[in-house]
Amino acid sequence: MTTTKKDRLLWADDEIDLLKPHILFLEEKGFEVIPVCSGQDAIDCCREQTFDIIFLDENMPGLSGLETLSQIKEISPDTPVVMITKSEDEGIMNQAIGSKIADYLIKPVNPNQILLSIKKNVHKSSIINQTTATGYQQDFNRLGMQINDSLTVDDWKEVYKRLVYWELELAETQTGMSDLLQMQKAEANRLFGRFVRNNYEKWIAVQDSRPLMSPDIFKKKIFPLLDADERVFFILIDNFRLDQWREIKDMLAEFFTFSEDLYYAILPTATQYARNAIFSGLMPLQIEKMFPELWVDEESEEGKNLNEAPLIKTQIERFRKKYTFTYNKLNDSIQGEKLSQNLNATDNSQLNVIVINFVDMLSHARTESKMIRELASNEAAYRSLTRSWFKHSGTLELFRRIAEKGCKVILTTDHGTIRVTQPLKVMGDKNTNTNLRYKLGKNLSYNPKDVFEISRPEAVGLPAPNISTKYIFAQNDDFFAYPNNYNYYVSYYANTFQHGGISLEEMLIPIISLEAK
Repeated sequence: MTTTKKDRLLWADDEIDLLKPHILFLEEKGFEVIPVCSGQDAIDCCREQTFDIIFLDENMPGLSGLETLSQIKEISPDTPVVMITKSEDEGIMNQAIGSKIADYLIKPVNPNQILLSIKKNVHKSSIINQTTATGYQQDFNRLGMQINDSLTVDDWKEVYKRLVYWELELAETQTGMSDLLQMQKAEANRLFGRFVRNNYEKWIAVQDSRPLMSPDIFKKKIFPLLDADERVFFILIDNFRLDQWREIKDMLAEFFTFSEDLYYAILPTATQYARNAIFSGLMPLQIEKMFPELWVDEESEEGKNLNEAPLIKTQIERFRKKYTFTYNKLNDSIQGEKLSQNLNATDNSQLNVIVINFVDMLSHARTESKMIRELASNEAAYRSLTRSWFKHSGTLELFRRIAEKGCKVILTTDHGTIRVTQPLKVMGDKNTNTNLRYKLGKNLSYNPKDVFEISRPEAVGLPAPNISTKYIFAQNDDFFAYPNNYNYYVSYYANTFQHGGISLEEMLIPIISLEAK
């Protein structure tokens, strides 16, 4: 028969005898309390034993609480230490907090304060696990009904926000609930795919009643600010999903307040199409017809996003605006640091556009590099890499410098990504594009039940290299695989992050208005 291990507490106070009622209270709650009368005794105990938590009186004869704390941290750096003091002196508080205490209590303390501190510092993870699991269980049925009842573009926004909320909450726990959430997310993506298939052509045809989409961003989000004489930074981070935004949000909260929304990326949810639609304010077919010199076909070896600044210029001119603008594309941290150091060069421009490509490079590197796959083995690890990049690459410093200038910031992306797991066989000729989530060509062979098929590209604003060109889009977490060398192909691309198709993660993407504090 196993018994539950008691939590061991060390309590150092020169008046420890007066705390006997508190110690009895804790022992009745199942804790083992080791009382000592001085800082030196506390240090000696820490050298001989291990404790789950330590309570230190700040004002003891001999070694003070702060001096004792310093030595205990050297012996047992991971043990939480709670400082208890009669003094409300701010300097002592700052020293204690700077020494990484776990908690700070002002005398007189009551037993329940001590108990709360123990729960917060020793049992926090288990309590959070239990509370989060209970919360998701209680929300499970309501979220399921919300998924099944979603009929509008706003309904699906709310569903996706809720799914991301629980994904982030459960990722911090060891509850076993994440698999259940993934099942709900898969069902949501199945129904969202049906919703998009039923409405997408209408959205493209009737601009006035559609949701906010890629070609609408400048017209509806940027130009009104510029018309109000605001200086605006428009920052686009490629492949940047809602969960990744939530992962870095706290780091920006020191400098900005936020207004958050989601918008719908056009299909294909790929850089060539979606990002060019943002910067031009046009659907890809319109770009090809109006500015053929700025549109790059799928078959071309030329880079697909080399004409972003000229496309921005065409949109400004088309709306008869006189805005001055700068454009910077950042492909590495050195370029980011250089821009941050020379940010004053943007002072004479009303609009400053910055494209940051790191997250896109991360997703491609994860596909191609075994080491990066190990570092980003799941969604939580992928988010963690995004956070680490944002904090250490100079990007956070760039945002801080922009906040100092008091400019408005619109932060968004062109599309998200989804981790793919299920292969779908597709065949095409040598001119078929290589993207795993969408294909276009005139001789495609596939199961039409598995894909969203567009046989009239012009109806959804897409160019058609040939009269018989079709587009097909993967849904859910599917990806297209060729029959040739099928097993190798599938094993290489399974569980990689891809984009181009239809999913909540790829199409419902964040657009954040940031205002400097």
